[in-house]
Amino acid sequence: MLTFGVEEEYLLVDPVTGLPVPRSEEVRAAAGLGRTVDEREMQCELLQAQVEVATPICLALEEAGGHLLRLRHAVGAAAESLGCRLAAVGAAPVVGTTPVPVTDRPRYLAMHTDAGQLVDEQLINGMHVHVGVPDREMGVGVLNRIRVWLPTLLAMSANSPLWHGHDTGFSSWRTMVFSRWPVSGPPPRFTDLDDYENRTEALLAAGAVRDKGQLYWHARLSENYPTVEVRCPDVQLRVDDAVLLAGIVRALVATAIRDEKDGEPVPECSAELLQAVTWRAARHGMAGMLSDPLGRLTSCGDVLSMLDRHIGPALEALGDTREVNALLHRLLRQGTGADRQNQAFAAGGFPAVLDLITQSIEA
Repeated sequence: MLTFGVEEEYLLVDPVTGLPVPRSEEVRAAAGLGRTVDEREMQCELLQAQVEVATPICLALEEAGGHLLRLRHAVGAAAESLGCRLAAVGAAPVVGTTPVPVTDRPRYLAMHTDAGQLVDEQLINGMHVHVGVPDREMGVGVLNRIRVWLPTLLAMSANSPLWHGHDTGFSSWRTMVFSRWPVSGPPPRFTDLDDYENRTEALLAAGAVRDKGQLYWHARLSENYPTVEVRCPDVQLRVDDAVLLAGIVRALVATAIRDEKDGEPVPECSAELLQAVTWRAARHGMAGMLSDPLGRLTSCGDVLSMLDRHIGPALEALGDTREVNALLHRLLRQGTGADRQNQAFAAGGFPAVLDLITQSIEA
Protein backbone atom coordinates (compact mmCIF):
# COMPACT_ATOMS: atom_id res chain seq x y z
CA MET A 1 0.00 0.00 0.00
CA LEU A 2 1.50 3.32 -1.09
CA THR A 3 1.60 5.93 1.65
CA PHE A 4 0.84 9.55 0.87
CA GLY A 5 0.35 12.96 2.46
CA VAL A 6 -1.21 16.26 1.46
CA GLU A 7 -0.08 19.85 1.99
CA GLU A 8 -2.44 22.79 1.56
CA GLU A 9 -1.73 26.52 1.51
CA TYR A 10 -4.40 29.05 2.52
CA LEU A 11 -4.84 32.81 2.45
CA LEU A 12 -5.75 34.92 5.47
CA VAL A 13 -8.26 37.63 4.49
CA ASP A 14 -10.26 40.44 6.02
CA PRO A 15 -13.86 39.20 6.46
CA VAL A 16 -15.34 42.38 4.91
CA THR A 17 -12.91 43.57 2.25
CA GLY A 18 -11.27 40.24 1.39
CA LEU A 19 -7.86 41.91 1.44
CA PRO A 20 -4.94 39.73 2.60
CA VAL A 21 -4.22 40.06 6.33
CA PRO A 22 -0.60 39.54 7.54
CA ARG A 23 -1.29 37.54 10.73
CA SER A 24 0.14 34.10 9.93
CA GLU A 25 2.42 33.89 12.97
CA GLU A 26 -0.44 34.77 15.31
CA VAL A 27 -2.83 32.34 13.62
CA ARG A 28 -0.27 29.59 13.82
CA ALA A 29 0.31 30.26 17.51
CA ALA A 30 -3.43 30.37 18.24
CA ALA A 31 -4.10 27.12 16.39
CA GLY A 32 -1.25 25.46 18.24
CA LEU A 33 -2.88 26.22 21.59
CA GLY A 34 -5.60 23.65 20.93
CA ARG A 35 -5.31 19.90 21.19
CA THR A 36 -6.23 19.14 17.59
CA VAL A 37 -3.15 20.48 15.77
CA ASP A 38 0.42 19.32 16.19
CA GLU A 39 2.96 22.10 15.63
CA ARG A 40 4.54 20.04 12.81
CA GLU A 41 1.24 20.09 10.91
CA MET A 42 1.18 23.86 10.34
CA GLN A 43 3.81 26.18 8.96
CA CYS A 44 4.14 29.78 7.89
CA GLU A 45 4.58 30.47 4.19
CA LEU A 46 6.48 32.98 2.07
CA LEU A 47 4.17 35.91 2.85
CA GLN A 48 2.62 36.75 6.21
CA ALA A 49 -0.92 36.41 4.87
CA GLN A 50 -0.45 32.71 4.10
CA VAL A 51 -0.40 29.52 6.17
CA GLU A 52 0.35 25.94 5.21
CA VAL A 53 -0.89 22.69 6.72
CA ALA A 54 0.40 19.17 6.18
CA THR A 55 -1.34 15.91 6.99
CA PRO A 56 0.47 13.05 8.69
CA ILE A 57 1.42 10.06 6.52
CA CYS A 58 -1.81 8.44 5.33
CA LEU A 59 -2.83 5.01 4.05
CA ALA A 60 -6.43 5.75 3.02
CA LEU A 61 -8.28 8.60 1.31
CA GLU A 62 -10.78 8.75 4.15
CA GLU A 63 -7.89 9.25 6.57
CA ALA A 64 -6.46 12.12 4.53
CA GLY A 65 -9.87 13.77 4.24
CA GLY A 66 -10.36 13.57 8.00
CA HIS A 67 -7.00 15.20 8.67
CA LEU A 68 -7.68 18.01 6.19
CA LEU A 69 -11.08 18.72 7.75
CA ARG A 70 -9.52 18.78 11.20
CA LEU A 71 -6.74 21.12 10.12
CA ARG A 72 -9.01 23.45 8.15
CA HIS A 73 -11.39 23.77 11.09
CA ALA A 74 -8.63 24.36 13.64
CA VAL A 75 -6.75 26.95 11.58
CA GLY A 76 -9.99 28.57 10.44
CA ALA A 77 -11.17 28.94 14.03
CA ALA A 78 -7.83 30.43 15.03
CA ALA A 79 -8.05 32.93 12.17
CA GLU A 80 -11.57 33.98 13.16
CA SER A 81 -10.50 34.47 16.76
CA LEU A 82 -8.01 37.03 15.45
CA GLY A 83 -10.49 38.87 13.23
CA CYS A 84 -9.67 37.33 9.87
CA ARG A 85 -10.82 34.37 7.82
CA LEU A 86 -9.17 31.45 6.09
CA ALA A 87 -9.67 31.31 2.31
CA ALA A 88 -9.12 28.14 0.27
CA VAL A 89 -8.30 29.90 -2.97
CA GLY A 90 -5.48 29.52 -5.49
CA ALA A 91 -4.83 33.25 -5.88
CA ALA A 92 -5.82 36.32 -3.87
CA PRO A 93 -8.90 37.75 -5.62
CA VAL A 94 -8.06 41.26 -4.36
CA VAL A 95 -4.87 42.82 -3.05
CA GLY A 96 -4.07 46.10 -1.36
CA THR A 97 -1.79 48.89 -2.50
CA THR A 98 0.87 47.97 0.10
CA PRO A 99 2.69 44.64 -0.35
CA VAL A 100 2.11 41.96 2.28
CA PRO A 101 5.25 41.62 4.44
CA VAL A 102 7.55 38.67 3.86
CA THR A 103 7.71 36.10 6.64
CA ASP A 104 10.77 36.72 8.79
CA ARG A 105 12.83 33.70 7.76
CA PRO A 106 16.34 33.97 6.24
CA ARG A 107 15.37 31.96 3.14
CA TYR A 108 12.28 34.05 2.43
CA LEU A 109 14.09 37.33 3.03
CA ALA A 110 16.84 36.24 0.63
CA MET A 111 14.22 35.41 -2.01
CA HIS A 112 12.76 38.89 -1.61
CA THR A 113 16.21 40.40 -2.09
CA ASP A 114 16.63 38.38 -5.29
CA ALA A 115 13.20 39.00 -6.80
CA GLY A 116 11.23 41.51 -4.78
CA GLN A 117 8.36 42.09 -7.19
CA LEU A 118 7.81 38.38 -7.80
CA VAL A 119 7.73 37.69 -4.07
CA ASP A 120 5.36 40.62 -3.43
CA GLU A 121 2.95 39.11 -5.96
CA GLN A 122 3.27 35.53 -4.69
CA LEU A 123 -0.16 35.59 -3.05
CA ILE A 124 -0.94 32.18 -4.51
CA ASN A 125 -1.78 28.91 -2.81
CA GLY A 126 -1.24 25.36 -3.96
CA MET A 127 -1.93 21.80 -2.95
CA HIS A 128 0.95 19.34 -2.91
CA VAL A 129 0.59 15.56 -2.82
CA HIS A 130 3.52 13.43 -1.63
CA VAL A 131 3.47 9.73 -2.53
CA GLY A 132 6.04 7.30 -1.19
CA VAL A 133 8.38 5.59 -3.66
CA PRO A 134 10.85 2.73 -3.03
CA ASP A 135 13.90 4.85 -3.88
CA ARG A 136 14.95 7.96 -5.81
CA GLU A 137 15.82 6.00 -8.95
CA MET A 138 12.25 4.73 -9.10
CA GLY A 139 11.11 8.25 -8.29
CA VAL A 140 12.74 9.54 -11.48
CA GLY A 141 11.03 6.78 -13.43
CA VAL A 142 7.72 7.87 -11.93
CA LEU A 143 8.32 11.52 -12.86
CA ASN A 144 9.00 10.52 -16.47
CA ARG A 145 5.72 8.60 -16.63
CA ILE A 146 3.32 10.97 -14.84
CA ARG A 147 4.51 14.20 -16.49
CA VAL A 148 2.11 13.78 -19.44
CA TRP A 149 -0.86 13.69 -17.01
CA LEU A 150 0.08 16.83 -15.07
CA PRO A 151 -1.83 19.23 -17.39
CA THR A 152 -4.95 17.14 -16.79
CA LEU A 153 -4.47 17.41 -13.03
CA LEU A 154 -3.95 21.15 -13.39
CA ALA A 155 -7.16 21.56 -15.39
CA MET A 156 -9.13 19.54 -12.83
CA SER A 157 -7.74 21.56 -9.92
CA ALA A 158 -8.08 25.09 -11.34
CA ASN A 159 -9.25 27.43 -8.57
CA SER A 160 -7.75 30.86 -9.22
CA PRO A 161 -9.63 32.82 -11.90
CA LEU A 162 -9.63 36.23 -10.16
CA TRP A 163 -6.75 38.64 -9.51
CA HIS A 164 -6.71 42.30 -8.48
CA GLY A 165 -10.50 42.34 -8.38
CA HIS A 166 -11.18 41.20 -11.93
CA ASP A 167 -11.59 38.06 -14.01
CA THR A 168 -8.23 37.12 -15.52
CA GLY A 169 -9.74 34.95 -18.24
CA PHE A 170 -7.67 32.07 -16.83
CA SER A 171 -8.93 29.20 -14.70
CA SER A 172 -5.60 28.91 -12.87
CA TRP A 173 -3.95 32.32 -12.70
CA ARG A 174 -1.76 30.86 -9.95
CA THR A 175 -0.02 28.78 -12.62
CA MET A 176 0.78 31.89 -14.65
CA VAL A 177 2.16 33.73 -11.61
CA PHE A 178 4.35 30.76 -10.69
CA SER A 179 5.61 30.40 -14.27
CA ARG A 180 7.72 33.58 -13.94
CA TRP A 181 10.30 31.84 -11.73
CA PRO A 182 13.45 30.46 -13.42
CA VAL A 183 12.57 26.79 -12.85
CA SER A 184 8.86 26.05 -13.07
CA GLY A 185 6.19 24.25 -15.08
CA PRO A 186 6.33 20.69 -16.43
CA PRO A 187 9.43 18.72 -15.43
CA PRO A 188 11.77 17.60 -18.19
CA ARG A 189 12.29 13.94 -19.00
CA PHE A 190 15.35 12.54 -17.22
CA THR A 191 17.59 9.70 -18.35
CA ASP A 192 18.06 8.37 -14.83
CA LEU A 193 18.75 9.49 -11.27
CA ASP A 194 22.26 10.69 -12.12
CA ASP A 195 20.80 12.86 -14.87
CA TYR A 196 18.25 14.32 -12.43
CA GLU A 197 20.92 15.08 -9.83
CA ASN A 198 23.39 16.50 -12.37
CA ARG A 199 20.82 18.79 -13.91
CA THR A 200 19.57 20.09 -10.58
CA GLU A 201 23.14 20.69 -9.43
CA ALA A 202 23.81 22.59 -12.65
CA LEU A 203 20.86 24.87 -11.91
CA LEU A 204 22.28 25.56 -8.46
CA ALA A 205 25.77 26.18 -9.82
CA ALA A 206 24.39 28.60 -12.43
CA GLY A 207 22.69 30.63 -9.71
CA ALA A 208 19.27 29.99 -11.28
CA VAL A 209 17.97 28.84 -7.88
CA ARG A 210 19.25 29.33 -4.34
CA ASP A 211 18.33 25.83 -3.20
CA LYS A 212 16.44 22.75 -4.40
CA GLY A 213 13.28 24.07 -2.76
CA GLN A 214 13.15 26.54 -5.66
CA LEU A 215 12.86 23.78 -8.23
CA TYR A 216 9.24 24.68 -8.87
CA TRP A 217 8.51 21.94 -11.37
CA HIS A 218 4.96 20.63 -11.30
CA ALA A 219 6.38 17.36 -10.00
CA ARG A 220 9.75 16.66 -8.43
CA LEU A 221 11.58 14.42 -6.00
CA SER A 222 11.25 15.60 -2.41
CA GLU A 223 14.54 16.45 -0.75
CA ASN A 224 13.09 15.88 2.73
CA TYR A 225 11.02 12.71 2.31
CA PRO A 226 11.24 9.48 0.25
CA THR A 227 8.47 10.71 -2.01
CA VAL A 228 7.49 12.07 -5.38
CA GLU A 229 5.84 15.46 -4.85
CA VAL A 230 3.13 16.61 -7.27
CA ARG A 231 2.75 20.39 -6.99
CA CYS A 232 0.64 21.53 -9.95
CA PRO A 233 -2.85 21.70 -8.31
CA ASP A 234 -4.33 24.90 -6.96
CA VAL A 235 -5.51 24.57 -3.37
CA GLN A 236 -9.08 23.26 -3.46
CA LEU A 237 -12.31 24.90 -2.32
CA ARG A 238 -13.53 21.74 -0.61
CA VAL A 239 -11.83 18.91 1.21
CA ASP A 240 -13.39 16.23 -0.99
CA ASP A 241 -12.01 18.03 -4.07
CA ALA A 242 -8.57 17.64 -2.49
CA VAL A 243 -9.29 13.99 -1.69
CA LEU A 244 -10.15 13.36 -5.34
CA LEU A 245 -6.83 14.80 -6.53
CA ALA A 246 -4.86 12.94 -3.86
CA GLY A 247 -6.47 9.67 -4.91
CA ILE A 248 -5.68 10.26 -8.57
CA VAL A 249 -2.08 11.25 -7.85
CA ARG A 250 -1.50 8.15 -5.72
CA ALA A 251 -2.99 5.94 -8.43
CA LEU A 252 -0.84 7.63 -11.11
CA VAL A 253 2.28 6.94 -9.05
CA ALA A 254 1.22 3.32 -8.41
CA THR A 255 0.59 2.83 -12.14
CA ALA A 256 3.95 4.39 -13.02
CA ILE A 257 5.78 2.11 -10.57
CA ARG A 258 4.06 -0.95 -12.08
CA ASP A 259 4.85 0.14 -15.64
CA GLU A 260 8.46 0.94 -14.72
CA LYS A 261 8.92 -2.53 -13.23
CA ASP A 262 7.26 -4.16 -16.25
CA GLY A 263 9.46 -2.26 -18.69
CA GLU A 264 6.55 -0.53 -20.44
CA PRO A 265 7.51 2.26 -22.86
CA VAL A 266 7.71 5.72 -21.31
CA PRO A 267 5.01 8.08 -22.70
CA GLU A 268 6.52 10.57 -25.12
CA CYS A 269 5.68 14.27 -25.16
CA SER A 270 8.05 17.00 -26.30
CA ALA A 271 8.94 19.75 -23.85
CA GLU A 272 7.38 22.45 -26.03
CA LEU A 273 4.12 20.54 -26.48
CA LEU A 274 3.85 19.78 -22.77
CA GLN A 275 4.46 23.45 -21.97
CA ALA A 276 1.78 24.51 -24.45
CA VAL A 277 -0.89 22.13 -23.17
CA THR A 278 -0.06 23.19 -19.61
CA TRP A 279 -0.73 26.80 -20.60
CA ARG A 280 -4.01 25.73 -22.19
CA ALA A 281 -5.02 23.81 -19.04
CA ALA A 282 -4.35 26.91 -16.94
CA ARG A 283 -6.33 29.04 -19.38
CA HIS A 284 -9.44 26.90 -19.83
CA GLY A 285 -9.49 24.43 -16.94
CA MET A 286 -12.31 21.96 -17.57
CA ALA A 287 -14.31 24.35 -19.75
CA GLY A 288 -14.54 23.26 -23.37
CA MET A 289 -11.85 21.04 -24.85
CA LEU A 290 -8.88 19.54 -23.03
CA SER A 291 -5.58 18.16 -24.32
CA ASP A 292 -4.98 14.46 -23.75
CA PRO A 293 -1.52 13.09 -22.81
CA LEU A 294 -0.53 13.06 -26.49
CA GLY A 295 -1.48 16.71 -26.92
CA ARG A 296 -4.64 16.02 -28.91
CA LEU A 297 -7.66 18.25 -28.23
CA THR A 298 -10.69 16.29 -27.13
CA SER A 299 -13.60 16.65 -24.73
CA CYS A 300 -12.97 16.85 -20.99
CA GLY A 301 -15.13 13.79 -20.46
CA ASP A 302 -13.05 11.74 -22.92
CA VAL A 303 -9.79 12.79 -21.25
CA LEU A 304 -11.10 11.86 -17.82
CA SER A 305 -12.26 8.51 -19.24
CA MET A 306 -8.72 7.95 -20.55
CA LEU A 307 -7.35 8.82 -17.12
CA ASP A 308 -9.80 6.46 -15.43
CA ARG A 309 -8.80 3.59 -17.72
CA HIS A 310 -5.11 4.31 -17.16
CA ILE A 311 -5.29 4.28 -13.37
CA GLY A 312 -8.27 1.95 -12.98
CA PRO A 313 -6.30 -1.15 -11.90
CA ALA A 314 -4.35 0.90 -9.35
CA LEU A 315 -7.52 2.45 -7.95
CA GLU A 316 -9.02 -1.01 -7.57
CA ALA A 317 -5.93 -2.37 -5.82
CA LEU A 318 -5.90 0.62 -3.46
CA GLY A 319 -9.61 0.36 -2.69
CA ASP A 320 -10.30 3.85 -4.07
CA THR A 321 -12.39 3.13 -7.17
CA ARG A 322 -15.82 3.99 -5.84
CA GLU A 323 -14.82 7.23 -4.10
CA VAL A 324 -12.65 8.56 -6.91
CA ASN A 325 -15.17 7.73 -9.63
CA ALA A 326 -18.02 9.35 -7.68
CA LEU A 327 -16.00 12.52 -7.20
CA LEU A 328 -14.92 12.52 -10.86
CA HIS A 329 -18.53 12.42 -11.96
CA ARG A 330 -19.35 15.29 -9.62
CA LEU A 331 -16.48 17.32 -11.04
CA LEU A 332 -17.89 16.89 -14.53
CA ARG A 333 -21.34 17.99 -13.32
CA GLN A 334 -20.38 20.90 -11.08
CA GLY A 335 -17.12 22.11 -12.58
CA THR A 336 -13.91 23.22 -10.93
CA GLY A 337 -13.33 25.72 -8.16
CA ALA A 338 -12.61 28.28 -10.87
CA ASP A 339 -16.00 27.58 -12.46
CA ARG A 340 -17.74 28.03 -9.11
CA GLN A 341 -15.84 31.27 -8.41
CA ASN A 342 -16.78 32.63 -11.83
CA GLN A 343 -20.43 31.73 -11.27
CA ALA A 344 -20.41 33.45 -7.88
CA PHE A 345 -18.69 36.53 -9.34
CA ALA A 346 -21.26 36.77 -12.12
CA ALA A 347 -24.17 36.34 -9.72
CA GLY A 348 -23.12 38.48 -6.77
CA GLY A 349 -19.79 40.13 -7.45
CA PHE A 350 -16.84 39.94 -5.11
CA PRO A 351 -18.91 39.57 -1.88
CA ALA A 352 -20.32 36.30 -3.24
CA VAL A 353 -16.82 35.09 -4.11
CA LEU A 354 -15.59 35.97 -0.62
CA ASP A 355 -18.41 33.93 0.91
CA LEU A 356 -17.58 30.99 -1.36
CA ILE A 357 -13.85 30.83 -0.74
CA THR A 358 -14.13 31.25 3.03
CA GLN A 359 -17.24 29.17 3.75
CA SER A 360 -15.65 26.29 1.85
CA ILE A 361 -13.41 25.72 4.88
CA GLU A 362 -16.40 24.00 6.46
CA ALA A 363 -17.00 21.66 3.51
